[in-house]
Amino acid sequence: MKQKTIVYQVFTRLFGNTNTTNTPWGTIEENGVGKFADFTEKALGEIQALGVTHVWYTGVLHHALVNDYTACGISNDDYNVVKGRAGSPYAVKDYYNVNPDLAMDPSKRLDEFKELIQRTHKLGMKVIIDIVPNHVARKYKGTNNPKGVVDLGARDDVTKEYDVDNNFYYIPGQPFQLPHWEHGYVPLGGKNVPLSNQKLEENPAKWTGNGSRMAQPHFNDWYETVKINYGVRPDGTKDFDELPGDFRSKGYKEHFQFWSDKTVPDSWIKFRDIVLYWLDFGVDGFRYDMAEMVPVEFWSYLNSNIKMKKPDAFLMAEVYNPDLYRGYIHLGKMDYLYDKVDFYDGLKHIMKGYGWTDHIPVVQQKVLDIEHHMLHFLENHDEQRIASPDFAGKAELGKPAMVVSATISTSPVMTYFGQEVGEPAAEDAGFGNPTRTSIFDYIGVPHHQRWMNNKAFDGGQLSQEEKDLRDFYARLLNFTKQSEALMGDYQETHFYNKERTENYDHRVLSFARWTDGEKLLVISNFDTQKSYAFELKVPEDIIAKWQLKDKAYGLSEELYGKVEPTLSVENGQGKVWVELKPLESYIFKLEQ
Repeated sequence: MKQKTIVYQVFTRLFGNTNTTNTPWGTIEENGVGKFADFTEKALGEIQALGVTHVWYTGVLHHALVNDYTACGISNDDYNVVKGRAGSPYAVKDYYNVNPDLAMDPSKRLDEFKELIQRTHKLGMKVIIDIVPNHVARKYKGTNNPKGVVDLGARDDVTKEYDVDNNFYYIPGQPFQLPHWEHGYVPLGGKNVPLSNQKLEENPAKWTGNGSRMAQPHFNDWYETVKINYGVRPDGTKDFDELPGDFRSKGYKEHFQFWSDKTVPDSWIKFRDIVLYWLDFGVDGFRYDMAEMVPVEFWSYLNSNIKMKKPDAFLMAEVYNPDLYRGYIHLGKMDYLYDKVDFYDGLKHIMKGYGWTDHIPVVQQKVLDIEHHMLHFLENHDEQRIASPDFAGKAELGKPAMVVSATISTSPVMTYFGQEVGEPAAEDAGFGNPTRTSIFDYIGVPHHQRWMNNKAFDGGQLSQEEKDLRDFYARLLNFTKQSEALMGDYQETHFYNKERTENYDHRVLSFARWTDGEKLLVISNFDTQKSYAFELKVPEDIIAKWQLKDKAYGLSEELYGKVEPTLSVENGQGKVWVELKPLESYIFKLEQ
């Protein structure tokens, strides 16, 4: 049986940190840091008990940071071009090594990460890490390159703005200058500034990660990174072969064959070697940062190489322009893309109280041809926490949205660590702003820490409300993973009921999911105050597809089992009496 994929994103640096000091701009000594070793078999077992199939370990690769690891042969970074004290995981400094902060013994950090992969696999879960092809840290330097691997940029002709085999773009004759700091910003908050800082010298300056061509980028540019050159000339034209149009319908083997006799830019080869290295290391897949900033032909090349080596590799990516979705799936050979624009954004508006559920069936209809490829989430490191006052203000308001997110399609669903216990991200970490758990700073995650319970990982310090929330996520995600129908057909019943059913309105959402072996009705109430009682109607065409006769059928409720209603079929139409409390959802399974 096909199984829904459940991704658990965890910010690796923060997961095991029990320090509760949370001083803004705090050092690693003040605020602490989590380690690979904190993911014990007990901790991983509790993650697996949520229903998780894949763990996305965010921030594993060695990125620029402020700590001094020169004893391990690592050069220091200029704190002026490091965001936060702990650094951005999306400013990768060394693609063949991992963050020394995460190791008990930094000199053995690769061994410790390999042991974490092995522990994760032992619990039956897969391992995903980030790859950030669009940009790297300004001071990229490999410390563990395999034999024959040359660092990015090491052989570039820096007298040219562009050359097809340069790894970076340059601004000849102009040295890099720090941006003008704005909004009262002071690097590191002016606290514990390193006395012997290695100042960045970059001459000529490189283009900044977001494409800025100024030697002195703006404060809001991605000034801590430099953009990778994939053979796109400064005027936007391409210095490589383009895929024929019929390749949208071809598989990864044909894509691999297409590129096998082509000359491609040097950066393509370097990133191919990087991902193949990590597959050999034991990683099962990748999450690609800002994929739409990199040409789709590169993804065809990269992903087909990956799939030739590991056909079941899990490949997911950030693409925020819906007009590009199908190109990156069919031509770029991506497995999954974030379903942020329209779907997540629509759910967010509903949770905040002003959106209508009418929006969701409409946007789902728009992606039915690619629905399996659209990964669903309510939280990740880029988005506000549900419990943040700037979002919903209370974690429970996410419950109906999570039911819908997990059950409306065959796509994977993702949960961010701490989401399942209502983490609000209220702390002032430093560079990171409240409402999003900081990815830049050394910080503790308070609600999650209460679940960790001093590394007992048993929820011993959680309130009853927080325990109930985690129980809800475990029930939902485990059902989601095991349900046959959720890998089958979908049909909305929302508009049918809005037209025909008294007391049914735009704060309620309903739909059907089914296979030959399992048939489900999903109903969610997004209202925080109002209860609903109505006779849900199941359209005649669904009854016909389910091959039901005019009679009464039993239903079981799959989340809590609190109710056992009846589906009555009369004259080819189904009816179910439903009573929904505020924020309550039902998943009804037809007893056959």
